[in-house]
Order: sequence, then structure tokens, then C-alpha cells
Amino acid sequence: MKFRVWAPEATSVELLLAETTCAMTQDSSGWWEAAPPVTGPGHRYQFRINGGPPLPDPRSPWQPEGVHGPSVTWDHAAYQWNDTGWNARPLSEAVLYELHIGTFTPEGTYAAASQKLPHLRALGITHIELMPLAAFPGERGWGYDGVSLYAPHPAYGTPDELKALVDAAHGHGIAVLLDVVYNHLGPDGNYLGACAPYFTDHVRTPWGEAVNFSGPFSDEVRAFFIDNALMWLRDYHFDGLRLDAVHAIFDETAIHFLEELAGRVEELGATCNRRLVLIAESDLNNPRLVHSHHLGGYGLDAHWIDDFHHALHAYFTGDRTGYYADYGSLADVAKALRQAYVFDGQYSNFRKRHHGRPPIDVRPSQLIVYSQNHDQTGNRALGDRTSHLAGPASLKAIAALTLLSPFVPMLFQGEEWAASTPFLYFTDHVDKALGRRITQGRLREFAGFDWPASGPPDPQDRRTFERSKLSWPELTDPAHAGILAWHAALLALRRDQLLPSANRAAPDVRVHFDEPAGWLTLQRGNLLVLCNFSTEPRRIPHPSGAWNVQLCSSGITPPKMIPIPPKTTRIAIRS
Repeated sequence: MKFRVWAPEATSVELLLAETTCAMTQDSSGWWEAAPPVTGPGHRYQFRINGGPPLPDPRSPWQPEGVHGPSVTWDHAAYQWNDTGWNARPLSEAVLYELHIGTFTPEGTYAAASQKLPHLRALGITHIELMPLAAFPGERGWGYDGVSLYAPHPAYGTPDELKALVDAAHGHGIAVLLDVVYNHLGPDGNYLGACAPYFTDHVRTPWGEAVNFSGPFSDEVRAFFIDNALMWLRDYHFDGLRLDAVHAIFDETAIHFLEELAGRVEELGATCNRRLVLIAESDLNNPRLVHSHHLGGYGLDAHWIDDFHHALHAYFTGDRTGYYADYGSLADVAKALRQAYVFDGQYSNFRKRHHGRPPIDVRPSQLIVYSQNHDQTGNRALGDRTSHLAGPASLKAIAALTLLSPFVPMLFQGEEWAASTPFLYFTDHVDKALGRRITQGRLREFAGFDWPASGPPDPQDRRTFERSKLSWPELTDPAHAGILAWHAALLALRRDQLLPSANRAAPDVRVHFDEPAGWLTLQRGNLLVLCNFSTEPRRIPHPSGAWNVQLCSSGITPPKMIPIPPKTTRIAIRS
């Protein structure tokens, strides 16, 4: 068995095994290697660089004792897959569902999440997106402070149990995406810098030093992250990756890291005959992310678009704090429904500059929209969901506009039944001083809010994590069951009525609204959504013809299309 580590500036490197210590030899590219007489998986090992303390492997496949402990060898080829011939549906047919393994079920494990796959299949979900799984300090956290990027977080289960979840999802016809963080690493347990120049002090991100994607030694740094992406797709059979905050990936080279990554993933997909996708998170409103290489773009498959969420949230909740100050009108909602981008070059009062550009040559299937996600819920001080901020009538209208939009919709765990549990920000830093700084920073961040004497939840308190777990018994409650049935019915209509036109180059959508009167209509082909947001009945104009009401948010199917009662959403199909 060969052990390797990249340490181009080291003068000596030793491999530490339980039974022996081996001096490693260096090649011309800065890689050190040793081949002791050991075979099979399960060997604990560390590296010592220049006589320093033992360090885990930057490419460790398994960290069962945590990110500060020894690495353990793993045989990825030993798992027996059952998904031969599997291929994910294209994004043009997709409905995404974002979930956090630790709070999705009471047990917080891969195995427990597998038991909920029938629920997701019945709902109409085609892709689940797992929040980051790269090993991070402690047992609980969101995963965006991962430090051992090749090793799945041990609190959720073993690498093979993660594979079993992916395998089971494929058996249910559900693709699996993974959220990965390539713009920074967490501070606790981050040993990359002790091995090699993985970071640069020329640029800083909101989380600290930026990754060295274009400075000296950056070829191997880029390879580290590209190989990581390929590992998740190849060895764990993930169907795609969601790339966190790509606007914080700084690269001055002629071929941007994202473009290089997209090319390598495309090659892997062709080799294994699978549909693999890359989805970017970005707040830049920049279509270059999804434009092809030939058009000077990065060639990614899709990107999240926060504008859609912001427009809905501000209009339905009245929230005008922070970046929501730029939104709030029904005109913003209408524009989001037409093209997803609300800001496409105009002035942003929040940013104090012009923002975005028009989404020209961007297909609807390249835009991921949502009314909730982990950020927009968990980064609120109390982790409150839209169901905590708006009533059932508004929730049903929001769901209809999101799920029947021309874009790729995404739900956040529990949204489909208006879960009562919050999704809070929680951590479990082994470095207690760091944990205290996180707690104090959270207090400062929300100091201007009118809090009870107890203050906002402490991220380091285990109870904050426990409060964020979904309560699945709520599904038997009539109020929650009614919201779930509404979501399932909407997704059935989307599948049956809208998929044939889902991949058109231009959105198949007509939106009309009256801001003072408080109504909006969304038409896509033979499907029509009529929303009366006012407190008075409205006779809402709509296209002529015979329309049959399929769904009504009040639960009563009316004999006539109009008038529309107050706070009511109706969905009709042309005969």
C-alpha cells in the first residue's frame, strides 16, 4: 500500500503507522511517498512534517476519531453497488429537496434518512441535496466549516453507510446531490496550511484566508479540489455537486477553476455514461456561471438565484431588513416569475451600486429557485421558517408560485408540511475559545433585535441543535397534512402539465398583476394560477376559454373561476 502527501516546502516527512514509522521520499513535484508492507483497509496513520506534531492526511478517506485524530485507510472498491444503469433525470424535470442529515431525522444518520425516501418519492422529489458532509470539528454543525474534505462526517455513519443512502435513493428513482465548500475551510482542525501552501494572504474571504487557486504552487491546490469533486461523483455515486458561494473563489488564471472543474466533471460523466451536474451558489446575478465555454462562460449546469426568494419573502412577510430593503413590491414578484433575476443591472440601494446583468441565453432549467433554504432560514436569528412568519393562505400562494414557476424548484426539509421546528445555527467546536467567539459574535450580530432576557440561541448549546430536528409526527396533524397535500398536488400538476415545455430556451410564462388591487396571475401553457392577495374578493382578468379549477387554497373547488375570495389561490387547467 502506498501513502502519499504533498508537502513541496518540507525538508523531511515521516509516515506514522501504529506498528512502524517510515521515512518518506520526495519526488520533483513535492509529493512524498512511502510503501510500507501493509495491506487492506482500516490502518490508522498520520504524517510528521519537519519533525513537527502528527498530522492527519489532507486526503484522508475516513476520520472516525474526529478531525484532530489519525486518518484511516478505506477501500472504496469494496462496496457492492445496486444502481447499475442508473441515470438521474435532467434538471429540466427536477424538483430538488435540501436536507441536513443531522436534523432531518431524530437519529441524524444516513441509515435513518434512507427510511424517509418513500415520503420524498411520494411527494414528487426527484433530487435530494445534502448539506456538506466533509468532516468538521465536533459532532454537530451545518458542515460549512469542514476541514477534512475527503472524509464523510463520522457522526452520520461510515463511508459505506453514506454509499448505501445514495444507493437506496437511486433505487427509489431519486438522484443525490452534495453540497461542497471550495471557497474556504473552517479554522478548527484545518491542517492543510501546515502541509503545503493551500492558502494565500493576498485575498481574504469573510471566513479568513482564501484558497490559493492562482498563486505559486496553485496547480496542486486546484488538483486537490478537483480530485475531491471527482471522488464524490465517482466513489460515492453522487449525481452532482452544489458549489458553495462561488463568488468567494478567487482565481486570476486564464482558465478559471470553475471552468476547469466543469470540464473534468463532463469528462467523468462521459466516461461512466452518467448525467452529472454542477450547481453554483452565487449572489452575483451573473449568467456567465452557466454560459458555455464557447460564450466565455464557466459551463456550469445551473445556479441558485436568491432574488426569487427575496422577492417572495419581502412581499409576503413585509420584512425590509438588510438586503430585503431592495424588494417588497408585487412587481418584483412578477419579474422573478418571468426571469428569476430581479436585479439585472439596476441600482441596488442595499449595495449602493448597480447589480447583476440580464439573464440572456439562460434556460429556465439553469436557474434554481426556492422560497426557503438553509441560509435564508438558519441565518435568521431564531431560525424561523416562512410558516412562522406568514399564514396558511400565504404559504399556499408561495408554494404555488415557486413549484409552478418555469425554473427548477427546491424545497427545504420540512417546508412541505410547514414544519413547526426552527432551523437554527448550531456548532460543536472542540476549541472552546473558538466556540465562545462564535457565541459572542452571534449575540453582536443580532444585538439590535428585541430579544427576551435569555437572548438568541447559543450555537454551542446542544439544545440549539436538538430544537432544529424535524418532528415527523406532525404529519398526522390535520393542519400540517393539509399543507403537505397541497405541495404534493402542485408537484403532480407540474409533472403532468408543465414538463413537456420545461426545457425551452425562453420561459413559457405570462405574468399579469395589479399592485394596488393585490392580485397576480401566472400562466404557463394550459395551466393558470390566480392569486388574490387582498382582503376583498376580486374579479381577476384571465384568458378566455373553458378553465377547470384543479386546486383551491381554501380547500373548496368552486363552480366558477371568479370572483376569487380574499387571500385565495386557485389553479386551473384549460379544457
